[in-house]
Amino acid sequence: GLRAQRRRREMAAATSGNGRCLLSKVRAGRRPPPARVRVAVRLRPFVDGIAGANDTPCVRGLDSCSLEISNWRNHQETLKYQFDAFYGERSSQQDIYAGSVQPILRHLLEGQNASVLAYGPTGAGKTHTMLGSPEQPGVIPRALMDLLQLTREEGAEGRPWALSVTMSYLEIYQEKVLDLLDPASGDLVIREDCRGNILIPGLTQKPITGFADFERHFLPASRNRTVGATRLNQRSSRSHAVLLVKVDQRERLAPFRQREGKLYLIDLAGSEDNRRTGNKGLRLKESGAINTSLFVLGKVVDALNQGLPRVPYRDSKLTRLLQDSLGGSAHSILIANIAPERRFYLDTVTALNFAARSKEVINRPFTNESLQPHVLAPVRLSQKEPLGPTEAKRARGPEEEEIGSPESLAASASDTQKLSPLQKLSNIDPAMLERLLSLDRLLGSQGSQGTPLLSTPRRERMVLMKTVEEKDLEIERLKVKQKELEAKVLAQEAADLKEKENCSPTMLRPLAHRTAPVAKPLKKAVVMPLQLLQEQAASPNTEIHILKKKGRKRKLESLDASEPEEKAEDCWEPQISPELLAHGRQKILDLLNKGSARDLRSLQRIGQKKAQLIVGWRELHGPFSQVEDLERVEGISGKQMESFLKANILGLAAGQRCGPS
Repeated sequence: GLRAQRRRREMAAATSGNGRCLLSKVRAGRRPPPARVRVAVRLRPFVDGIAGANDTPCVRGLDSCSLEISNWRNHQETLKYQFDAFYGERSSQQDIYAGSVQPILRHLLEGQNASVLAYGPTGAGKTHTMLGSPEQPGVIPRALMDLLQLTREEGAEGRPWALSVTMSYLEIYQEKVLDLLDPASGDLVIREDCRGNILIPGLTQKPITGFADFERHFLPASRNRTVGATRLNQRSSRSHAVLLVKVDQRERLAPFRQREGKLYLIDLAGSEDNRRTGNKGLRLKESGAINTSLFVLGKVVDALNQGLPRVPYRDSKLTRLLQDSLGGSAHSILIANIAPERRFYLDTVTALNFAARSKEVINRPFTNESLQPHVLAPVRLSQKEPLGPTEAKRARGPEEEEIGSPESLAASASDTQKLSPLQKLSNIDPAMLERLLSLDRLLGSQGSQGTPLLSTPRRERMVLMKTVEEKDLEIERLKVKQKELEAKVLAQEAADLKEKENCSPTMLRPLAHRTAPVAKPLKKAVVMPLQLLQEQAASPNTEIHILKKKGRKRKLESLDASEPEEKAEDCWEPQISPELLAHGRQKILDLLNKGSARDLRSLQRIGQKKAQLIVGWRELHGPFSQVEDLERVEGISGKQMESFLKANILGLAAGQRCGPS
């Protein structure tokens, strides 16, 4: 009972003053303790079919935290690296998870954020580390299984907290944030709230209570991720994948706090050397976007290590999303995956240097804790629990402690003037009402001659009343002037009406207004070669309707407003038979499915860049089923599709060959 009473008194002290309470991220005057980004390096084994006969390993582990790699400047020397953990070729998925990832899960139940990043060149085993296989599950399934077990235990009946877990899954593909749980949502935006938290409006959130719920949502979404084949990897990730797991906690008893912890599980796409991967067309464009985002990630790490005033988080969607993980408020783990083959030496050295720089990044995690919305209202204390003098002074806060001093009296009076005197006193918080009544008593004791509550001083009130009277007089003068003007207008209208009645009947009537002629539309025609017309005319079963003469009636109004005369005017309107139209569309479809990039450039509105995009899309998705499938190709919009059809179908239907654009 004493503990509950003390909590209620602390709540009263927190809610006095502004009428609401929001617990701060950290206590006043204290910065959150720093937490360095922890870095682990995993060396994958030789892959069957890739290692050559003379391909010797260039990396060797020394112990559980250090490794060495041969120096490319002097092969007789080696470069040594020291990290938080090193996992060799024989390390299992369980070793990596238990040694580096599992210890940070407990921070989620404390209302703090955590993130796990898999970094490395293409083909180094990042996706295997994060996802794994049914026989060897990776970091993501193991972390979700343990996290759901922890939430069930902590949120059981009788425990002080109620917990709930939600998940979101997205990918960053060519600087576009795509929702893998809802692929039709399109490109999403990344925002930042008033507290500095990164959020994505419109991102799908799925509640999960068990591992079966997670698999039901995660497995179909994983198939929506963009992958492609290169020379180094048959299923190369073409995008950065981010799995966001949010843990919400709500306290069942007073003071009814709530906490929120986020877990980011990130599978980064690997940096690629296009000379070895053989990327062309669409794969080359994807590789450029991946390398650019990873380059910005390196710039962010360098800026954090050098203490620069500006960190380029906004230069890339990836770094914007990782703002909490690098230099932010999360417990971060970076798993650098490297390959042992000597032909991947430059990629391995680059990954190790990035991991060594990331080890120096400092984060400051804090507890995201606040009060639940339904307890943010002012707390009314019961009369059965009176507060002592010391506790009442603490409950009133620093604003009311100084109310008795003459210096704070004027400031308090000016604050109370902002309140409306029409507000019902029954709706005011009892603590605030008590303060207002004490202020009124103080004003009365200082000789204010019964100044009413929440009123202005006498001199200011007299000036305000005089100003109001002057404005009222001015308004009355304007009303009188308006009535006089209205009377003059009515008298003028009556005089004009009398003059019209007294006018002579022989007066000429005004001429009828003549309507301005409408501009004639330009006549358009489709010209066909003479030889083709002769050949088509010779065939008896062929109908050709290229131009059709059509009459159009034009109405002219006479001057005496009699019946309008109708005059037929000839115009030309293009008409194409359905057979020729279908033949032209079929020729375009055959050219799209069988033509090379040079042949595609012969179409109108198709240049070198769009021709390469069409060829790349056809190699990736197969032949086009209809001409309208061009809208699905990157870089061709709906308006460009309409102009493409107008420019090519008419010409191909008439038998012409379109020249390059």
